[in-house]
Amino acid sequence: MGTFGMDEELNAEKEKVEEKIVTMPEKKRKPFAYWNVGEREYRLKLTTEQICRLEEKYRCNLLTLLLQSSGGMPALGIMLTVLQAAMTPWEHGIKYKDVQSAFDKYVEDGGTQLTLFSDVIMQILMVSGFFTENQREDLTEKMEDVKELM
Repeated sequence: MGTFGMDEELNAEKEKVEEKIVTMPEKKRKPFAYWNVGEREYRLKLTTEQICRLEEKYRCNLLTLLLQSSGGMPALGIMLTVLQAAMTPWEHGIKYKDVQSAFDKYVEDGGTQLTLFSDVIMQILMVSGFFTENQREDLTEKMEDVKELM
């Protein structure tokens, strides 16, 4: 008669998983993206909770919303909403109106919607786990190329 239960098989599988974890190289993602407005520096990162809230609000995947908008760039309101979501865990009680005011100051200091997208929104996506290391490197290079054309 054979043995019953899956204990041995599950333990063997667990050992394989532990081996994979141990042998995986350590690659740390930057902890935050930053948005400098005047004298203020905002820490930005989307948590899983914030990503889910945004996807529920807009009823689509966040990458689709931000990267496949008609005309190639998302609406300012969407970008500011993403900024608010990325600030919320570190800027408790931040209101949408506060983010709008910060953007006005950002523009007064020389920022544009395009630089907000390339320098801030894309950085938020990079630190929030949307891209692999290779994808981040490729995107960073492409964004630098676009900035040179501006």
